[in-house]
Amino acid sequence: MTTQEQIAFINRTLGEKYPFPKSELRYSTPFQLLVATILAAQATDKKVNTVTAGLFKTSPDARHMSRMDLDQLKAIIRPINYYNTKAKNILAASKILVESYDGEVPCTREELEKLPGVGRKTANIILSNAFGQPVMPVDTHVQRVSNRIGLVKTDKPRDTEDALVAVIPKELVINFHHYLVLHGRYVCKARKPLCSECPIREACNYPEKTA
Repeated sequence: MTTQEQIAFINRTLGEKYPFPKSELRYSTPFQLLVATILAAQATDKKVNTVTAGLFKTSPDARHMSRMDLDQLKAIIRPINYYNTKAKNILAASKILVESYDGEVPCTREELEKLPGVGRKTANIILSNAFGQPVMPVDTHVQRVSNRIGLVKTDKPRDTEDALVAVIPKELVINFHHYLVLHGRYVCKARKPLCSECPIREACNYPEKTA
């Protein structure tokens, strides 16, 4: 298959498997997605969702969050890795949003990356999921799966992002990102990919397929 044939096949096949692809983080607003994404670094979405279920009841927006006591926030998110740093970043980002953006999350990468705890991947997640922009957040799943199946040959996340955006049609980018994440999370796993269960096996160039 050519790369474009691969993309079309994967989009069609995983589109049937995941007809309504979306982030598995639970949120209602761009702000809640921002907080959840900051918490999700080095943590599972499942654990983050457990923590934010209570957090968002008391602090659903930037104004409420900015008024939280740091120790109180730390106590709530303690089950999350690096909760000390993440609590400080969430409070600082909330205060900046209130002071500079009327409590709203900005919709440009440049402004997002100025917020504490927000790097390129986090910014791209917000731009894609909250604002519908055709960008490609690259996490470990996207990095692994896109290289393993042969869509790209890259070592660094930024190179992977640029390579994927260059070959995936713009109108497919948002959903395709979710397909790669979900496929990597549940089928094309890091240590032992479930190749015998893989619906896109015929479009995969991985030389070490398992039985």
